[in-house]
Amino acid sequence: MTDRAADRPSCIEFADLYQHPVLDEGLPAGASGDDRRQAAMMVRKAENVCQSCPLLTSCLYDAVVKHDVSGYVAQTTPRQRAEIRRRLGVTVTPEDLDTLAGVTAGGRQVDHDEVVRLRRANPDESLETLAHRLGCSLSTVKRHLRRARAAASAAPAPAPRVPTPDEVVAVAREVVSGQRPRVAA
Repeated sequence: MTDRAADRPSCIEFADLYQHPVLDEGLPAGASGDDRRQAAMMVRKAENVCQSCPLLTSCLYDAVVKHDVSGYVAQTTPRQRAEIRRRLGVTVTPEDLDTLAGVTAGGRQVDHDEVVRLRRANPDESLETLAHRLGCSLSTVKRHLRRARAAASAAPAPAPRVPTPDEVVAVAREVVSGQRPRVAA
């Protein structure tokens, strides 16, 4: 039998800490000295929790390379992760909230390819009729068709170089410690 707790992220046990508005959104402008001290204590506690986590490296890698997450993650702030990405030349595509917003009344997400296929199969049909067929709103159909037009007109971009987990960890150490990037001689 395996110990599942050993594979569990430490932040799950301390969800209240990581989801606290101070760590999730940062301090508001004009925060008092007491608020700043409390925030510093929370950051130190989160650093310690992350340090003991068995998934720290994979969490950091995912937060830098795969997903643009908010809040304090893998011993880094959103600003630090942005700097790590800049130094590594990593671009993270933001979540496609337009597509996620296209959910039908039945709770089913509208399939982008189905919208485009139906439009091509029925070019003379009104968009309202298409929306009715798909069981979604007119704005959802328009959003998917705009996305298809934009994708068709965009030139294919070269595949970006994806850094290794070791490269992400090395740059994260520099950024978090405040070190300047090393210049090759």
